[in-house]
Amino acid sequence: MTAIRSSYTDSIGFFGQEDPKELAARFGTPLYVYNEKLLRQRCQDLKGLSSHPHFHVNYSAKANTNIALLRIIREEGCVVDAMSPGELAANKAAGFDEQSITYISNNISAAEMQNALDCGLLISVDSLSQLEQCGKLNVGGRVMVRFNPGIGAGHHKKVITAGKETKFGVTPDCMEQVFAILDKYSMTMTGMNQHIGSLFMQPEGYIEAAAFLLHLAEQLPPERFAQLDHIDFGGGFGIPYHKYEGEKPLDIAALGTSLHELITTWTEKTGYTGGFYIEPGRYIAAECGLLLGRVHAVKNNGENRYVGTDIGFNVLVRPAMYDSFHDIEIYRGHDASPRQPMPQTVVGNICESGDILAKNRLLPEMHEDDLVGVLDAGAYGYTMASPYNQRLRPAEVLITAQGTAQLIRRRENINDLMRGYEGLSYPSRV
Repeated sequence: MTAIRSSYTDSIGFFGQEDPKELAARFGTPLYVYNEKLLRQRCQDLKGLSSHPHFHVNYSAKANTNIALLRIIREEGCVVDAMSPGELAANKAAGFDEQSITYISNNISAAEMQNALDCGLLISVDSLSQLEQCGKLNVGGRVMVRFNPGIGAGHHKKVITAGKETKFGVTPDCMEQVFAILDKYSMTMTGMNQHIGSLFMQPEGYIEAAAFLLHLAEQLPPERFAQLDHIDFGGGFGIPYHKYEGEKPLDIAALGTSLHELITTWTEKTGYTGGFYIEPGRYIAAECGLLLGRVHAVKNNGENRYVGTDIGFNVLVRPAMYDSFHDIEIYRGHDASPRQPMPQTVVGNICESGDILAKNRLLPEMHEDDLVGVLDAGAYGYTMASPYNQRLRPAEVLITAQGTAQLIRRRENINDLMRGYEGLSYPSRV
């Protein structure tokens, strides 16, 4: 098959020995395709940020919870977090044990918190209310507290997770209240963490926030500081989504130099003997994933050209939710005519005006039966998919290190949609 626009995936050998047209024929579309080599490389990038003996990469599983990918991430020496019972089950199925899983909670019920405690996990709480709840359930136990450093970062207000306009974290001025609750339930604060936001492309804000958390830890009373063994700087490491425009990636080497210097200097200064953690999700998973779809219709409404695909926002919601940009590749269908670039709006098959994948994007003219590849879809793609309009969630395929395709999640079917109704009775009429 002759490609129309595929120089990026060609340059990195994304599809290995496979061809996107054959993958679509074998597994159907839409289809999530992941590259094992790229996934392993991103894990290794982050593991190499610091040679500090107690430096850890804590993968944020909400980015992508496919069990096959989680197993690869575990094999690369990363630890993992969970934010729900479902994520916890996926982590355990991938082989992570209780020592390798941190439960990062946010406004959870007592029952959910008890489930995490029963699994022997360290729980992070991000409010005084949740700290109180944890104390009632975990008298004499340990806990991690998430603090809000007041420094936010991200490409959209919905992904900024620190500062005054976010629901996350305990502000430092509440520290005495934190101590009071800890003492009330004889709990030990063994961890402190934070998260400033998502998709930062410059290291300075992250280093500034990390320094803030270390300073906050340093201000703890000596007996409380001695109990710390888990300092988590959070994640948010960005990736270049505008690849065809030459966007530069995050300078991971510069970030590593600054971070390693910060934690080693602080360790020498304070005598801290515990672990340092970063919490990336997107950086590890995003670039290893591509979403393959098919063009089913094209039309003009006035001067606007619309390209209708089977990639609705039920499959990839980021553009509709965050106005996110994803580069698009095009692989030729049956039409072999020359293609000139033109503004086109690429849309999905959901009955919503906001079902837009790319708006007025200058791309080679697309025709029915062309395949499109949505780049950098490995993070917050399938994990945010839904059965809206009662459409089926797609299959997932891994291009293995040997270059061949392996099915790692089957496509949903109608029985999957109907399973929740099994055994229920309904009135014959209203």
